[in-house]
Amino acid sequence: METILTYFPALTERQKEQFRLMGDLYRDWNAKINVVSRQDIDQLYLRHVLHSLAIAKIVEFVPGTQILDVGTGGGFPGIPLAVLFPEARFTLIDSIGKKITVVRDVAEKLGLSNVTALHGRAEALRQPVDFVVSRAVADMRLFLPWVWDKITPQGHNTLPNGILCLKGGDLHAEMDATHKAYALYPIADLFTDPFFETKFVVYLPR
Repeated sequence: METILTYFPALTERQKEQFRLMGDLYRDWNAKINVVSRQDIDQLYLRHVLHSLAIAKIVEFVPGTQILDVGTGGGFPGIPLAVLFPEARFTLIDSIGKKITVVRDVAEKLGLSNVTALHGRAEALRQPVDFVVSRAVADMRLFLPWVWDKITPQGHNTLPNGILCLKGGDLHAEMDATHKAYALYPIADLFTDPFFETKFVVYLPR
């Protein structure tokens, strides 16, 4: 929790309480089903919560922004971002029903009225959004056809509408193969922990 406060010192008291409670909720759920890897649960705030919040260092979503989190798993990056941006709207979707059960429970207990959790596939979703976010869901060449047409071209944030993905490793070949404009933001420039040394926020403007 102290890690979050280091990089986001302006949190409200409500947000601080939501982030504190988040750890207990995920530990409880992880004892029942494998929401995050067993070895990661003690590093939840660093490897999952703070990692998710790297997106918030690239863009601050203005009120009313519609964000789709594809392949959200247990709620990352969507849940931490929804805490940070309570006036933006988040739709979290995953094809695994038990993961969405976790997301719904966590969102309800955190009081996140700006989160909708859906069990299904992103390809079938018809609603337009401003941004798509995800965390290492698929090769970008597979991922793009699922979501590209859902992103509205007009935007009202400081960053034009598009895709923001959390990915690691050498990404240039994968990204070049999409034949789309993109930017790679090294998370090591945002957060100092060695965990982030090979991780990036990948941005594709619509």
